[in-house]
Amino acid sequence: MTNAFEIQGGKKLKGEITPQGAKNEALQVLSAVLLTDEKVTISNIPDIKDVNKLIELLGDMGVKVERVAGDTYSFEAGNIDQNFFQSDLFKDKGGSLRGSIMIVGPLLARFGKASIPKPGGDKIGRRRLDTHFLGFEKLGAQFNYNPKDGFFNVDASNLHGTYILLDEASVTGTANIVMAAVLAKGTTTLYNAACEPYLQQLCKMLNNMGAKISGIGSNLLTIEGVTKLGGTEHRLLPDMIEIGSFIGLAAMTGSEITIKNVHYSELGMIPDVFRRLGIQLEHRGDDIYIPAQEHYEIETFIDGSIMTIADAPWPGFTPDLLSIVLVVAIQAKGSVLIHQKMFESRLFFVDKLLDMGAQIILCDPHRATVIGLDNQVKLRGISMTSPDIRAGVSLLIAALSAQGKSTIYNIEQIERGYQHIDTRLKALGADIKRI
Repeated sequence: MTNAFEIQGGKKLKGEITPQGAKNEALQVLSAVLLTDEKVTISNIPDIKDVNKLIELLGDMGVKVERVAGDTYSFEAGNIDQNFFQSDLFKDKGGSLRGSIMIVGPLLARFGKASIPKPGGDKIGRRRLDTHFLGFEKLGAQFNYNPKDGFFNVDASNLHGTYILLDEASVTGTANIVMAAVLAKGTTTLYNAACEPYLQQLCKMLNNMGAKISGIGSNLLTIEGVTKLGGTEHRLLPDMIEIGSFIGLAAMTGSEITIKNVHYSELGMIPDVFRRLGIQLEHRGDDIYIPAQEHYEIETFIDGSIMTIADAPWPGFTPDLLSIVLVVAIQAKGSVLIHQKMFESRLFFVDKLLDMGAQIILCDPHRATVIGLDNQVKLRGISMTSPDIRAGVSLLIAALSAQGKSTIYNIEQIERGYQHIDTRLKALGADIKRI
């Protein structure tokens, strides 16, 4: 019997909620602790499966891990057990965690070799790892794939700086190549680099450890190799996907909610995209205040044509929030075209929303048109299964706004990305229980 959430929807919520530390930043900066034998302390770490698995994996490798406080850990990677990387335990643990690819760059940089089992993780279309591998090869690494044991073995005893044009602006790819390049001989120029805030955070942390990275925040990074990195202290940004999810939750349930400590300057266009859906939100101090709204109306383009909201690499709108925008549009006034450009198969949870009474036309695997109900008709509660992390939270928001009871199965998917989400929503007055 798997865990599920049972939700009685249609209740207005009220109160304050604080976003957790950013999951996607955590997977990068946790891997960076392998670049030094000195102590690195990281705070605001979210207590979620994917992150806890990576911390456990670091411990298995021989990193000295200490939990200093609830959300703060210190890491000391003085004695890394090289034999661990050929073990069945590593194959089992590394293969089940997509984030485990992130340890390759640091290991190559520091030890000149690494192995990685074929990774797993989210099923959202073809997320290739070629970008990582092509970057490592440009830096001088050599790859051998062993189909017998399912491992990639990488030899990088002679990493040297070079010019790299990434084939796609992959966030994890950029992070991995940056971590490999910081200890390489000479200068690396990385063009078409991802410039997400999480990646900027990683670069700032590496610079605090003694790396020489310039161009942070742009798509052209210059990395002068150094011989050694030292320890540092680092605090994760709040998770912008959670912040966007809570904005959507407030609008969809007609609730008055304050989202605390959001690092507003790092949110890019996220607040504006929700404003385009007609959601009022106020920036107060470092909080976002959303008043209770009975109605919100989607803007049209200047010439009167239907609003399109599409994802794009940063500073464009993050693909992780498109499913939230799609759900929130269900109860808006007006229509919107949601265009998921960066991944396929991410809109396939729309069938569950149709069962709940939403008016959505799925045009193809990348596009859906939402015809807003303007709260004239309420969604109805149903039983459903969550396909991936972000769709799971979108369905959760739909269920909280629906009339009657909803059951969401496969909530492990939600909990890979959102910590204690049921407890935190209960504190706002949500009727949600784990069964």
